[in-house]
Amino acid sequence: MSVAQTVDGYLWIATKNGLLRFDGVRFVPLTLQGDERLPSSIVWRVLASRDGSLWIGTSAGLSHWVNGHLINVVPSGRTSHIVEGRNGTIWFTTQTGAITGRLCQIAGAGFRCYQQTDGTPANPTTVAEDLKGNLWVGGRSEVVRWQPHSHDVYTTEGLSSNQDQIGVTSLAPSSDGSVWVGMAFSGAGIRLQQLMQGLWKPFASPPFTNTLQISALLLDRQGTLWIGVYSQGIYRVRDGKVEHFGSSDGLSADLVHNFYEDQEGNLWVATTAGLDLFRDVRVASFAPNQGLDIGEVDGVLAARDGTVWIGSDSALEALHGDDHTVIRSGKIRPGAQVTTLFEDHLARIWVGVDQTLSIYENGVFKQIRKGQDAQIGWVVGITEDIDNDIWAEVILKQDSRQLLRIRDFQVVEEFPTSQIPAARRLAPDPGGGLWLGLINGDLARMRQGRAQTYHFEHGPNSILYQVAVGPDGTVLGASTYGLVGIKNEKQQVLTTRNGLPCDIVNAFLSDAKGNLWLDSPCGLVEIADTEMQKWWRQPDAVIAVRTFDVLDGVKPGPAGPFPAAGKSPDGRLWFGRGDVLQVIDPAHLETNATPPPVHVEEVVADRKSYAPREGLLIPPLTRDLQINYTALSLTVPQKVLFRYQLEGRDTGWQDPGTRRQAFYTDLRPGKYRFHVIACNNDGVWNEEGASLNFVIAPAWYQTTWFRVLCIGIALLAVWVAFRLRVRQIARRLNARFDERLAERTRLARDLHDTFLQTIQGSKLVADDALDPATDPDRMRRAVEQLSVWLGRATEEGRAALNSLRMSTLERNDLAAAFRRAIEECRLQNSMEASFSVVGEPQEMHPIVRDEVYRVGYEAIRNACVHSHAGQLWVELTYSTDLTLRVRDNGVGIDPQLAERGREGHFGLQGMRERAARIAAHFKIESSAPAGTRVELIVPGGIIYSNAASGHQSLGEKVRALFRKLGLTHDPDES
Repeated sequence: MSVAQTVDGYLWIATKNGLLRFDGVRFVPLTLQGDERLPSSIVWRVLASRDGSLWIGTSAGLSHWVNGHLINVVPSGRTSHIVEGRNGTIWFTTQTGAITGRLCQIAGAGFRCYQQTDGTPANPTTVAEDLKGNLWVGGRSEVVRWQPHSHDVYTTEGLSSNQDQIGVTSLAPSSDGSVWVGMAFSGAGIRLQQLMQGLWKPFASPPFTNTLQISALLLDRQGTLWIGVYSQGIYRVRDGKVEHFGSSDGLSADLVHNFYEDQEGNLWVATTAGLDLFRDVRVASFAPNQGLDIGEVDGVLAARDGTVWIGSDSALEALHGDDHTVIRSGKIRPGAQVTTLFEDHLARIWVGVDQTLSIYENGVFKQIRKGQDAQIGWVVGITEDIDNDIWAEVILKQDSRQLLRIRDFQVVEEFPTSQIPAARRLAPDPGGGLWLGLINGDLARMRQGRAQTYHFEHGPNSILYQVAVGPDGTVLGASTYGLVGIKNEKQQVLTTRNGLPCDIVNAFLSDAKGNLWLDSPCGLVEIADTEMQKWWRQPDAVIAVRTFDVLDGVKPGPAGPFPAAGKSPDGRLWFGRGDVLQVIDPAHLETNATPPPVHVEEVVADRKSYAPREGLLIPPLTRDLQINYTALSLTVPQKVLFRYQLEGRDTGWQDPGTRRQAFYTDLRPGKYRFHVIACNNDGVWNEEGASLNFVIAPAWYQTTWFRVLCIGIALLAVWVAFRLRVRQIARRLNARFDERLAERTRLARDLHDTFLQTIQGSKLVADDALDPATDPDRMRRAVEQLSVWLGRATEEGRAALNSLRMSTLERNDLAAAFRRAIEECRLQNSMEASFSVVGEPQEMHPIVRDEVYRVGYEAIRNACVHSHAGQLWVELTYSTDLTLRVRDNGVGIDPQLAERGREGHFGLQGMRERAARIAAHFKIESSAPAGTRVELIVPGGIIYSNAASGHQSLGEKVRALFRKLGLTHDPDES
């Protein structure tokens, strides 16, 4: 029903099914909060106030939408028209019946209405304000220029034959003080009038007639009058000319409700079937239903007199200003194919039609002949050289070709393809000769009857559509594989690799500034001269281009079978594209200088929607975050580009193109700022854009206090680990000291029990020998005794050293070590000794093996020295456990001595301590008749290297054993 645009850029659409908000891409229904409701879902009028609020007129009252809240101001009546005065006063008309209505104004939080006694019409139908601040009110039979305390009435009586059904439907005050008045009535009369200085001035100009019922009027910023009617669509009055646009031309419906001009100058038309947008396009079209009478554009020639000639498969048409001429039968027979158009230096028009070539001059066609034959072939290329000779490339029968030179309307020279390669397009060379666009896609230069070919890399089916030569000798060619060029004998090809939107180039033209325009299936492409010079210098350079596509009015798709282009004297560029002729004026391309307002519309966190507000709190553990934003450029919303950055996450601007959503996954808890900017269709950026600050709440284990607690626990754990490590090191040192002390103690015992006693005995013998005596025999015996004692001391010292070193010299051979100990014993004693090994020897842990050896060595030595036995048995058994038994048949040991040891002697005590250290079972049994029996049983899981218990390594078992005993073990020492 009507349209309005608020200052934030949104377009609001009033319909009979509610109120919609439009950003150029999406329609969104008005969202109300809580118990807020419109008086009716039928919305007749909307007005965007200058303060940013929105007035909504429904069939049951007037409402005010301000700051996101709805206020119902007028509780009843249909609000049909709303205007805002220059002083900010809101005026509206309300109707409570078919013929009952009032003019009202908003006054504070309420409203005030005026009656007919105040000078208003009996039933106000429309209201408008002029540039001077006068309020104009239309009624059923009058128009009133009204102020609260003064008014002027202009009656409509006499304007129609049916006074009972007359009604003013719309008013459009003009800048010259006049008012356009649109009316609807059933009787005869002119329904569009201009009220000027109190006088009615009717308007009726073909195709607009006085029979049309006016439904809406609008004077746009350029002074153009738009007329909406109930059954014929739209009429536009500009510079005294009337144009029509209806449903047959693409309008959604022929019944127009309202007009609205937005901030960018676009015109919106509300009809019974939809919403239509009228805007200026850069590229205008002439088609069979838009000014052309022909169905195919096969040739375009912009002549020097301003006439644009268009050739097709059926006629030749000329456009000159607003006039157009179609040349058909009698001059060009119906069904004739126009293949070529060309203007020579005398402004004569050369036209190739079917297999003929004619000159059109002063309304007369004159044919060119080859001898007496008027059919010279199908002319596909034509040009004029510097000598003013005309050259034509023609196709003969069986698709053979010839190049013809024409002088004085006669063919004077022919060049077959055996002499000159077959061409498709021709262009004069400023240095003399011709440039040929060959049918195989290459270029060739012809001079003095000879051709030099320039080959380019391309496919087998390539086509060269156009060739042109600049004043400096630069050659350009339009082809299916790019824009080819030759400059100073240097060949180049401009393609998509250099920045073109597509490779195919149908035609090209240069504008008045020297910029190059390319016609391609992707649209019209503008390349600035500076960018072209950059490409000439650097063939691989990526250049900046400007593309005009279907959104700018360009007809999509490929050109017709004969692509053509021309530049008229006024600077406009004309391109033939299949069934349509298109024109662009490079000198008058209006730029959309309005930067688009940017808004953040919605935040969606894990599929739950949130309204954007500063400091928005997002729930913890949010995985998927979507931010919807928009930019309100309604001219070409499809070309609006965006950039956004999430401060706290993104390190730079993101370029989503035209996408209007930003997506993030697994954002960490914290504060973020989302910033988005946008540009309109002409690249004008709103650098300020829109921003939103929001917070993602942390889970309990993501909070600061939890992190502090974790850090504290970690520091405490480090401190505890440090203390434990210090204690472990201390225990290891103490264990090493204990080991050394124990070894010293054992050595001291050995030295005390054996070596020192022998030394002491030797000293007594020496002392006895030193006593004064004259008995040589006694002296000799003393010396002999001393020698024996010293020999024993040597053996005992060697035995002590062997007990320290012997096991470290052996790998794992306990049997060999015990054999040496037995042999050593037999040197000191004449007892018989036997040694036996039961089971297969196994690898043993060296430390545990040493302890076993020392215990066994001590037992063998004690038996050898103290038992006075005649026989010694030693048995070493490898089984599940390691068992060592040492037995003799000597005098035995006192049970108390076997249990506690002799005071001052440490042999038995050391054996017990070593057995306990390796968790072995140690037992001594002794009796006088049976001798002494020593038994040591070491668990196999401790001593055997290959023993496995629960896949635990030997080292781990030993370390576990040592920890159990409160000892430490240094692998390096072992």
